[in-house]
Amino acid sequence: MQELTAGYTEEEYEYELQNRMRNLLWTVSGDYELDAELDVGSFRQSRFIALYDAVKQGAFARYFSRDEFGMYLMKKLYLGADEASLSNLAQMCVDQAVADRVIRERRGVATLRRKAFADLLERDFPRLSKPGNPAGRMKIAMLQEGLDGTFTAEKKIREQVQELFSLRDAGSTMEVIRTVDAFYNRLVDPQFEAQHGDLSRVLSVSAEDLKQFDWQDFLNETAAESAMEEMMRQMNSGLLPEGEEERKARAGQILVSEEAARKMYSFIELHFGTSYMDEREQKRMNRRICRGVHGDCKLYFTDGILQNYVRENNTYVMAKRTLEMNQRFYRQNARVSRHNINELGDILRRSLQARNEEERYASSCGTVVPAKLWKVGRSEDARLFRKEMKRHNSDFVVDVLIDASGSQRSRQHMVALQGYILSAALSRAGLPHRVFSFCTFWDHTVMRRFREYDEGREADWRLMEFTSSSNNRDGLALRASADGLLERPEENKVLIVLSDGRPNDLVVNRPNVRNPAVYTGEYAVKDTAAEVRRLRSQGIAVLGVFAGEEQDLPAERRIFGKDFAYIRDLSTFAHVVGRYLKKQVDDG
Repeated sequence: MQELTAGYTEEEYEYELQNRMRNLLWTVSGDYELDAELDVGSFRQSRFIALYDAVKQGAFARYFSRDEFGMYLMKKLYLGADEASLSNLAQMCVDQAVADRVIRERRGVATLRRKAFADLLERDFPRLSKPGNPAGRMKIAMLQEGLDGTFTAEKKIREQVQELFSLRDAGSTMEVIRTVDAFYNRLVDPQFEAQHGDLSRVLSVSAEDLKQFDWQDFLNETAAESAMEEMMRQMNSGLLPEGEEERKARAGQILVSEEAARKMYSFIELHFGTSYMDEREQKRMNRRICRGVHGDCKLYFTDGILQNYVRENNTYVMAKRTLEMNQRFYRQNARVSRHNINELGDILRRSLQARNEEERYASSCGTVVPAKLWKVGRSEDARLFRKEMKRHNSDFVVDVLIDASGSQRSRQHMVALQGYILSAALSRAGLPHRVFSFCTFWDHTVMRRFREYDEGREADWRLMEFTSSSNNRDGLALRASADGLLERPEENKVLIVLSDGRPNDLVVNRPNVRNPAVYTGEYAVKDTAAEVRRLRSQGIAVLGVFAGEEQDLPAERRIFGKDFAYIRDLSTFAHVVGRYLKKQVDDG
């Protein structure tokens, strides 16, 4: 494996590791849309543990059914299984089921696995070897065998290890499930089967039972957002044993109690910062904007957790680290960034100055032109006067809207820099502009404000606070941004959208709601494209700046038509975006 640490600071190393893990997951699985919860937290102890975890998850997704296995784990937890113990056994069984298969195809995985096992043994040996922990001793034997092909253990442990090794020939996901279940009932909770039933009872847990499970534990103030999103992903992935038609109709919908909905607002305040709008104003805006396919949604306007935090929780700490990483990335690209700001700002300023030049033309009224008085009585041409017309810079106003969903996480430092360049260039040109980012968490689309129209240049630097998470409901965010833009007095209004062309939002289904279709794929692209067309019909010039992967370009084109810019390299940012904005100024 290529060393990751060379040339990276600690924060950049973590960032690069996430990218490497995701790429490993996709490469091994062969599914480039696969989403999984990766073990990035263990990288500080061992990058080998973290990287092998990604390989293992990708391999299991390729050879077995993650959905079927995940469904079993959820049902076992529903019946009261201990999460940590069940997860530990599941990880061991998954390793044995996929290791030989993936190593046959990718020899380098064998080295990665041995290094990961060595680090695991060193890190976890004191805990695994404690008396009364048969599952721990079984794991020690498994790790030892993975290192040198041999292990030493008492007879009972050897028998359990041999049973674990039998999964190397597993032909179905159900074989893995049976082994995990048997180990749990034998090693962790011998009373589980007597109290809750055998495997058939576990598998018979219904969809309705799961939906009524108290998932509200994920809403407490210490819960990691990733855990919430993973639960939502599992409930959205078709795991529930419904009929095919019912499953398709309800894909992406999660039943949430009214109590959970009330807790959600406090959760959003804690993790996104308090809102700068009072409750009455927010309700009025929701009634006005959240209509149609967005009828069950809400808007939440904030200046961000770093500006208005409730207290210094984990999200606040991560936001500060992201700010430092974004600032470091700017410093690394300071020269090209300043060049882009100056170039784009000068393009706009020259275009605006050209608009200020007086345009003179012959007219039937205005200032008389003595040299044309000979035409009186001799010609029907009554244009004996000169008229002057002057347009003004104040005719223009710009909104910048940035996609801050989790799909931007791997490139959020680049998106932050692009947003800063654009905002700083608009300030240099003297154009009033406002900047928002947006993401969607449950039924709230969070609009994070970075600067208002008439703030000074110092406000542009807040773009370095950009961070990404959760989902994105692009159509609603466009509508919310345009609501303020349309109220501006300027005649020419421009909306610039930095996005990855992948609108995607899970729908939270509360009691007595209208159950809209899941906002993803074709449905979401069509809605976003329709919103762009509607805004253009209202006189707003909408430009899409593509900040995503090349495979998503077709969707971006469908949303924005010919008015979108694809930035392949940061050095071309000013030229590509400037060309479009210059056209808007010249034609305005």
